[in-house]
Amino acid sequence: MTDRKLALEAWESLFRAQHELFTEMMTDFEHGDLAQAEYDVLLTVTRSPDMTARLRDVTSNMLISQPSVSRLVDRMVTRGLVSKCADPDDGRGSLIRATEAGARAFRSLATVHGRSIAERMSTLEDDELRALRDLAEKLRKG
Repeated sequence: MTDRKLALEAWESLFRAQHELFTEMMTDFEHGDLAQAEYDVLLTVTRSPDMTARLRDVTSNMLISQPSVSRLVDRMVTRGLVSKCADPDDGRGSLIRATEAGARAFRSLATVHGRSIAERMSTLEDDELRALRDLAEKLRKG
């Protein structure tokens, strides 16, 4: 059986570390062309085949509600960062595709943000990073 006090201490430490790192990394978005949420949408879309993803897949990777993601994507369409069309395989769904401008803005910020993440995570050794990744996945899977 898990030690309750230890579980609470581990959770608090994990939560605080994540919060502090996330807060520090938000500075990566202060002078860029993308907001953090737009970056997250483009992260999913640009990693997908043909830089196209189903709206439901984008939503499942975000930490905001489906209606909020839909409104965000609509604003991104207006800004020319993505295009949106009906999903031929799902009559109620939509496909989101990165435009050239969106992909370019993403790549520009991804270089800066990736460097920032690597710098902040460099306090851990490679074996610790692997352990952290694996433990986080184990927690996510329940």
